[in-house]
Amino acid sequence: MDAVLGQLYAGISLGSVLLLIALGLTLTFGQMGVINMAHGEFLMAGAYTAFVVQQVIGSAGLALLIALPLAFLVGGLLGVLLEVSLISRLYSRPLDTLLVTWGVALMLQQLARDVFGAPAVEVRAPEWLRGNVELFGVPFTHGRLFIVVVAVTAVVALSAVLRFTSLGRRIRAVVQSRGLAETSGINSRLTDRMTFFIGSGLAGLAGVALTLIGSTQPYMGQNYIVDAFLVVVAGGVGQIKGAVMAAFGLGVLQAFFAFSQSVSTAKVLLLVCVIAFLQLRPQGLFSVRTRSLV
Repeated sequence: MDAVLGQLYAGISLGSVLLLIALGLTLTFGQMGVINMAHGEFLMAGAYTAFVVQQVIGSAGLALLIALPLAFLVGGLLGVLLEVSLISRLYSRPLDTLLVTWGVALMLQQLARDVFGAPAVEVRAPEWLRGNVELFGVPFTHGRLFIVVVAVTAVVALSAVLRFTSLGRRIRAVVQSRGLAETSGINSRLTDRMTFFIGSGLAGLAGVALTLIGSTQPYMGQNYIVDAFLVVVAGGVGQIKGAVMAAFGLGVLQAFFAFSQSVSTAKVLLLVCVIAFLQLRPQGLFSVRTRSLV
């Protein structure tokens, strides 16, 4: 029983990380049909933001609280820069966006390597995030619980923005029918950029969260980008509730597979499960009309 609870907790924790990364992807992929392979590098930028802030401030607790909004801003600005400089010229060429963003990802990795060096760097966890609490005899680390809280907060905040703000109404209108939204006077290009800012900012937030459970290095984004795309596809393009269910579902599945198999075998089994699922529901858990499906 303890082993089952332990793996369940590990799966929820992994699902929270995947959710933070996939939220941004499902926004940009759902609205613009862009396969942004540089999304993982926005996560890496967020992690290095936490490292730099801690080097400047010193206090691990204060640095973490400052790094969270700052990493969101850094990731968001990188996303807007990418959208304005490259992606806006390639909206009708999805394969080109994949190749171009892959090239941008490699450039960002090399830039991080030149600035911070190839060896991994550590971001100290605050004192109040060390240790653990025991529930039903299973230790739950404070750091992973904090990541779950950050993921849930991000989902609630994003849902509120989409549901109750004028920006959210514009985003939903563009996702459902870009042409009709433009006819109604909505500036779809500006909406695309704001969506890219939010989606990329969430990746930066995920980067800060990851510093609590692992080291920071130039290639860390590549370890999560494929799994995040699996979450987006399985949950349904542009669907937040689908991303939430798929992230925690895939996280728990991978944790249980990893309990009895190697990590690489667990990832293969997870991929097989997703492929089998997509044979039954090609549209994912939920579907919505988007420009990419028209």
